Amino acid sequence: MKLIREEIEDIKILTESKNGKKSLYIEGVFLQGNIKNRNGRMYPMETLQKEVGRYIKEQVSQGRAVGELGHPDSPTVNLDRVSHKIMSLRESGSNFIGKAKILESTPMGKIASSLLSEGVKLGVSSRGIGSLKPTKEGFNVVSDDFMLATAADIVADPSAPDAFVEGIMEGKEWVWEGTILRERKAEEMKKRVDTLVSQKSLEENKLNLFNEFINSL
Repeated sequence: MKLIREEIEDIKILTESKNGKKSLYIEGVFLQGNIKNRNGRMYPMETLQKEVGRYIKEQVSQGRAVGELGHPDSPTVNLDRVSHKIMSLRESGSNFIGKAKILESTPMGKIASSLLSEGVKLGVSSRGIGSLKPTKEGFNVVSDDFMLATAADIVADPSAPDAFVEGIMEGKEWVWEGTILRERKAEEMKKRVDTLVSQKSLEENKLNLFNEFINSL
């Protein structure tokens, strides 16, 4: 499965008060279905409905749906980089409208809050893994094994060149090993190292293995 990211630029900034305390929110389209996007992919609405339903049940409703500030390059949410909490996600036509609260008590949340307060234009980027099916029309359809890591990371450059996203972030293959999601290349390299049973063999080959792994990224 591939890491799949989709960037959307237009989000609203909201300030809400509760018991005299102000909180900062972002709101807008987080996911889009049934259209070919600028990355040359199309998400069938049925695929999104199923996965968003799971995501709401297991993540949003349990208070576990969070996102990061920046462009993470893996399907795992890094808690030390969390900047916001996704409060809601609802279907509207072929879109899913999301609302997220900026967590101003976290380091990345403070940065996001400062950027928004200073008028910096930010966007959101969904992040997940799934298989892609090419079509005769020249675009890829996201398969029904699609799984969201987060409905929205906050990004300062949602218009990042597609080639960069495809080549650096989405080029790696991810596989399930039991209940753990691992990068395929790293796992293949670990298995090869494990076959070098003698210390002498490991010493002779570890530099070559390391260089091969770095060159494959």
